[in-house]
Amino acid sequence: MANRPLRLGMAGGGPGSFIGPVHRMAARLDGRFELVAGALSRSIEKSREQAARWGIASDRVYADPDAMFAAESARADGIEAVAITTPNSSHRDIAAAALRAGIAVISDKPMTATLDEAEDLASIVAETGTPFALTYTYTGYAMLREARARISAGAIGTVRKVVAEYPQGWLSEAIESTNAQAGWRTDPARAGAGGAIGDIGVHAFQMIEYVTGLRATALCADLPRVVPGRMLDDDCNILLRLGDVPGVLMASQISTGERNGVRIRAYGERGGLEWTHETPDQLILREPDNRLCILHAGAPGLCDAALAATRLPPGHPEGLIEAFATLYSDFADAISGAGGILDGRLPGITDGLRGMRFIDLAVTSNASRRWISFEGEIL
Repeated sequence: MANRPLRLGMAGGGPGSFIGPVHRMAARLDGRFELVAGALSRSIEKSREQAARWGIASDRVYADPDAMFAAESARADGIEAVAITTPNSSHRDIAAAALRAGIAVISDKPMTATLDEAEDLASIVAETGTPFALTYTYTGYAMLREARARISAGAIGTVRKVVAEYPQGWLSEAIESTNAQAGWRTDPARAGAGGAIGDIGVHAFQMIEYVTGLRATALCADLPRVVPGRMLDDDCNILLRLGDVPGVLMASQISTGERNGVRIRAYGERGGLEWTHETPDQLILREPDNRLCILHAGAPGLCDAALAATRLPPGHPEGLIEAFATLYSDFADAISGAGGILDGRLPGITDGLRGMRFIDLAVTSNASRRWISFEGEIL
């Protein structure tokens, strides 16, 4: 298996999709997967149109994911994994069907539309033992992995505070009726209970727990709907408690002029560190005497996980596709049994469950205007 690409199918990703082509490019980058089948759209005509562009054989284009899983399971050369790139409301059913067919799943986030669906899916993963991964993209960046390793090794001492930001501006106006991507992301029937918090807030939350190794224990959330008439939150301002450690999370899709300003900062008793998506090949270390040390991807002395996620020499920045591809390579290793979930580097079912609990609790906290524990207790 390790000597050939794994056979991949895709659910979603048809004409007009943003994330489907990203999955395709990432899956192919390191030669670990070959996209051979798809149920790419609810319209079979559109699905065939996209498949022709991507070189998928016409007899492996399907009307829906269930048809794909049934037909591919009957083939000697059937798919071994599926990428789920559909709106949130269909994640659970597609993933469950694939897992029960023995097909590994790599899904876009959030894991499902509701917490109940996430808990049900977790039980199916446990029951089947089939690999399941989530594309929390930023965990694929080398220097975010370096940040995680340095905090774990005590480089900044005990963590005292963590701040994550994710501002965007693309939903600053009501474009739901003219933009398909905006349309489903602001529709509760397709996105679930969370708008901006489910689309990008979960990225910031997962980064906090991934980088620090801490687990959130309580939160207090304000989830406004800034644009008039919007049905879901488009701005998120959340206070977190990670045990005794305070945290701040800001995610927004109405921050006019912002593009994709992902940033995380952690402060410890002996220093701090900072990573930003705009300079992803750098990790800033802050010393107590105000000196800064800038580490670069690919440089000597980085941790094994960071070096493994780097394809180019220092000074040649890698970006989103490469980070996505790192997750796909980890996923291929997980399927082939090389290290399971790789010491937590590859986001999986636990990350998905915590992300959905985060969304659910934040919505509850926002409605009650109170702190709430991760056990659901109003504080």
